[in-house]
Amino acid sequence: MSATPVAGLSLQFCTDPAEFLAAAGGYLAADPVVSTVVTTVAHRLLSQQADRSAQPDRTWWLVVRDASGAVAGAGMRTAPFAPYPPFLLPMPGQAAVALAGALHERGEEVLAVNGALPAVQLCAAELARLCGGHVQVSQHTRLHELGELMLPAAVPGGLQAATEDDVDLVTEWFAAFAGDADEQAGRPRGSSAHEVPDRAELLRRLRAGRLWFWDDQTGQRVHLTGVNPPSFGVARIGPVYTPPAERGRGWASNAVAEISRRIRAEGTRVCLFTDQANPTSNKIYAALGYQPVVDMANLVIVR
Repeated sequence: MSATPVAGLSLQFCTDPAEFLAAAGGYLAADPVVSTVVTTVAHRLLSQQADRSAQPDRTWWLVVRDASGAVAGAGMRTAPFAPYPPFLLPMPGQAAVALAGALHERGEEVLAVNGALPAVQLCAAELARLCGGHVQVSQHTRLHELGELMLPAAVPGGLQAATEDDVDLVTEWFAAFAGDADEQAGRPRGSSAHEVPDRAELLRRLRAGRLWFWDDQTGQRVHLTGVNPPSFGVARIGPVYTPPAERGRGWASNAVAEISRRIRAEGTRVCLFTDQANPTSNKIYAALGYQPVVDMANLVIVR
């Protein structure tokens, strides 16, 4: 672990998820919904420590401490897709600006920053000042947690667990999800950086039983929903994908509602992200009882 002092704060960089969780686990567990992305990735990579091929080439974990030594923020750089954006949780504004300076001094090229506002905004703006360029918003997202589950109008069919035999269709739909999400939000396809897991990662998810289809009354697969393993008592749903020809029929609402119900029945809290530019998905999840928790953004630095 390396530390960078800032007036009244310190930025500590870890190279190992176990080291990071040992340092910041209590802080992350205190607000497990807001920290869901970071904790999910940390626990997943920790479980894959023996498989070094699963680790991205560029990885660090950040612990922000205040003057008393208490953890006051966290982040990571683990994205396996270009431009490898860091992901920041809420932290003092001074820390977000100092992080940009530390990354600049380390010689790291950072062309995008994702995570909680306003930390990502402050960090990206300082990176643009130090390295040249300007900041553009790629995507505004909103994290929601399920309150009281409100069941939608029932539709024919039901959930079916995806298996390893489904890997080709799952791969196709994961790839389609990334482009369709841009189109539904009024952006050009490919304008947002979405991770499309490789075949090995999708096979891991299938073996873990974390992907489901909704089959209609004829047995045709009309929808796919995934969920991440619980981390500190919170499971995050995603992706949620319905092919264009099957939209507007209630498949997504029913699939997400049933998966949410199952997660809750296990004693686990459940959350998900929406794209703020997609009114359809925001309306669907609000109708199911999902309530906003925190706004986040994916920012790019254009030079």
